Amino acid sequence: MLPTAVHRPAPPGIRRRALLVTLFVVYLALLTWLVMWKLHDPFIGRADMRSIKLVPFLPGDGFGASDPLEILGNVAVFVPFGVYLRLLRPDWRVARIALLAGALSLAFEVAQYVTAVGSSDVTDVIANTAGAILGFVVLAGMRRHGRGGAMLTASLAAATVIALVAAVAVVAGRPSLPAPGDGGAGHIVD
Repeated sequence: MLPTAVHRPAPPGIRRRALLVTLFVVYLALLTWLVMWKLHDPFIGRADMRSIKLVPFLPGDGFGASDPLEILGNVAVFVPFGVYLRLLRPDWRVARIALLAGALSLAFEVAQYVTAVGSSDVTDVIANTAGAILGFVVLAGMRRHGRGGAMLTASLAAATVIALVAAVAVVAGRPSLPAPGDGGAGHIVD
């Protein structure tokens, strides 16, 4: 008689890591949609939509000064990047997180320029990197004082799920447009 396989649940540490990796991937997908298309349907722009602002924060070359609320928004959306990486790779130093966040942000800015979907701005790279560093440092400080861990993972999971539900609501709440040749009956735009 052949022995039967016994299903043993994965240890809690492995389940927690798998959950974090899954949530991080969802966060990165939402972040890409937010940064590239501002939660609109993905599209490729026109050449006249391309612009590059190389002087951070200040007005110049036909650009105004950077909007403080936009800067804060850029910092805020990258805080989870630093938190997730700190949870997934606690052995990494802040310099590595800064390098990865800066590289991801620069990739977003280059992609925005190539696809002509937004203004490529050095301020965004700086603010996004600062947000990731902030997330990493805050979590490191919490851990140093005995906080974080399971409660933070649960909070991060809840925030990611709320963001995902909000994104679905944005898509579902879009106005329906008449399909070509259907006489005005609406459908959700893909």
